[in-house]
Amino acid sequence: MPAIIILGAQWGDEGKGKATDQLGARADYVVKYNGGNNAGHTVVIGENTFALHLLPSGILSPGCVPVIGNGVVVDLDVLFQEVDELEARGIDTSRLRISANAHIITPYGRALDRLSERSLGSRKIGTTGRGIGPSYADKASRVGIRIQDLFDESILRQKISSALTSKNGMLTKVYGEEAVDAQAVADQLLEYTERIRPMVADTSLEINQALDAGKTVVFEGGQSTMLDIDHGTYPYVTSSNATAGGACTGSGVGPTRISRVVGIVKAYVTRVGEGPFPTELLDDAGRWLREHGGEYGVTTGRPRRCGWYDAPVARYSSRINGLTDLVLTKLDVLGGLETIPVCVAYMIEGKRVDEVPVSQSDFHHAQPVYEHLPGWHDDISGCRTFDELPEAARNYVLYLEEISGCRISVIGVGADREQTIVRRDLLQ
Repeated sequence: MPAIIILGAQWGDEGKGKATDQLGARADYVVKYNGGNNAGHTVVIGENTFALHLLPSGILSPGCVPVIGNGVVVDLDVLFQEVDELEARGIDTSRLRISANAHIITPYGRALDRLSERSLGSRKIGTTGRGIGPSYADKASRVGIRIQDLFDESILRQKISSALTSKNGMLTKVYGEEAVDAQAVADQLLEYTERIRPMVADTSLEINQALDAGKTVVFEGGQSTMLDIDHGTYPYVTSSNATAGGACTGSGVGPTRISRVVGIVKAYVTRVGEGPFPTELLDDAGRWLREHGGEYGVTTGRPRRCGWYDAPVARYSSRINGLTDLVLTKLDVLGGLETIPVCVAYMIEGKRVDEVPVSQSDFHHAQPVYEHLPGWHDDISGCRTFDELPEAARNYVLYLEEISGCRISVIGVGADREQTIVRRDLLQ
């Protein structure tokens, strides 16, 4: 049975939650391997809409084991708020498993995130201010707090006190804020110890044993390829590896176990936060896409920057991740357009460039080269086979497939779980 990685192939918000939910309904495990509550997934099931921020999408599928892997940073307040909200709506969360090696987002991490972003002024990154970056920085600096530290009070208090030695100096001397009390932070985190204890496990061992037993495991990426800290538009990126390699390091599974890597792309492109975005539309077309596509952040409510489909980005993502399949989402949003521009290359300093440039400066100044395809006016939300799509919509999909470097196996024609066209089964 397969081990499948699902990840964003653009700048995030591509519809990974729906895709993971659909596979999670048939999978035995869904593993979140990176990020934290800085991104949200919206899943629509019939009349019910669920906004998930930290929990894996598999939490909504009965029988599926949702796992928060070691590569995730966990805000305990958010974790149990989400658990309580789902339980109140009749969703069983008792199957949730959390890696003992996952790191905890601390109150001082959240404070430093907001203060640091504010101090950057016009050079701000556009973070969510939820402490994600500082938590990964603490992890790399070896002063982070892990889930397993909750079960040794003495160690927990020592680690927090040690970390705050330097951080309080920054809070008071650099930002002019009050110092954080180490014991108060420890007391706050320890309140969750007994509640989280049944959920904590050696998730790497459990996932590998599941694969050995022939079970299906879906690895769910947060954020997206162009926000990956190594391969994204640095420094306007997230603080973790959102690409396929991150699934292995963030879950404790070797690369030879992976059988398929699925990239999610919108039929157009969106981005939140700062950074280069060659096809961004700052006109009525951009506003039209935002309103018709409902392009507002699930976690933050921020309006998303909108632009036309970017084929060089899709090819880059295909190469970086070794994609085997693409899932094209929100095709229905484009209905009603006379023509649909598609970026096929860039002009940089008067020269045509067919791939994403290495230089961040070049990418910032890249101007899109467009091909224009005929649009359609039909409502395609009820289509369930490729042949049911109007000819112009089929041609649009086939053209994107040709120039994106990867086959398009699934097409989303609406927000609901059932509003999907499957050209190739991702679990076979």
